[in-house]
Amino acid sequence: METKEARKKVVAPVRAMEQDDLSTLKLFTGNAHPGLAQKIADYLGIEMGRLTCSRFQDGEVRLQVNESARGCDIFLIQPTCSPANEHIMEVLIMLDAFRRASARRVTVVIPYYGYARQDKKIKPREPVTARLVANLITMAGAHRILTCDLHAEQIQGFFDIPVDHLYMGPTIGRYLSEEGFGDKDAVIVSPDVGGVPRTRALAEMLGKPLAIIVKRRPEPGNVDLMEIIGDVKGKACIMIDDMVDTGGSVLQGTTALLERGATDVIVTCTHPVFSGDASERLQASPISRVICTDTIPIRDQEQFSKLTVLPAAPLLGEAIRRIHLNQSVSSLFDTWP
Repeated sequence: METKEARKKVVAPVRAMEQDDLSTLKLFTGNAHPGLAQKIADYLGIEMGRLTCSRFQDGEVRLQVNESARGCDIFLIQPTCSPANEHIMEVLIMLDAFRRASARRVTVVIPYYGYARQDKKIKPREPVTARLVANLITMAGAHRILTCDLHAEQIQGFFDIPVDHLYMGPTIGRYLSEEGFGDKDAVIVSPDVGGVPRTRALAEMLGKPLAIIVKRRPEPGNVDLMEIIGDVKGKACIMIDDMVDTGGSVLQGTTALLERGATDVIVTCTHPVFSGDASERLQASPISRVICTDTIPIRDQEQFSKLTVLPAAPLLGEAIRRIHLNQSVSSLFDTWP
């Protein structure tokens, strides 16, 4: 679980001068992750906007903005995590409300973009749901998107509006360095071929070699391991992925790494989806540590002793500040390979 020590060891992005004018910047959130929204507000030194988002008796979303938004730069903070359909609907209704309230600009901050794994048509008569969700958000009135570690980077092209794509790799990398992994005989492992760019960037940041788990996935949730490319014998393996859902992929990868002589396996990810009994399976596994960020709320029953949660609010808050002030966001990652 998250500790004070973990929070202290994450070096936040450098904040600009306190005299920056944030008077027209307003933050609002739905029900997906109000805790993260409040941490972002605390980072920026502003109050959360007043908004009521509840339900009518038949389950329909009831929303009311309780303060003026006219001419303001609005940021809606809402990861589209489980229940994804509920949270996506809240985003669409919030967008409609602020469009009708004459907001100058509305940026949707989606730390975790749901439906991202449905980003292409693999079999006949399959939808491309990631594109559908992008169309819905755009048509509802969003001017800009801010998100973290998309499952597939090409999803940025699904939007007809600007997208700022943030990477949590540097946050994870700085924490690993503070924990002394930069001095250990370690290798950075990609759990699949698609994650190689992310893994290579972390490997270069820590100055470590790279290994790749090559696998095939016959259907969602099931993985057939094929081979490991790279030398893992006698090394601590740090596996990095964009998300951990059921945990099946990282657990099978961990078994293969240990069978090939790895001395330790640490799993890191940005989005702790933790579906079903994933927390129990990870706790009972040979994995020594699981390191993630809080882009998705982690319920009390999903916490376990091997888990360390790093804060996403400093990076998101700094990106919001820079967007509001029309400053560069990409320069936050000038040292990220």
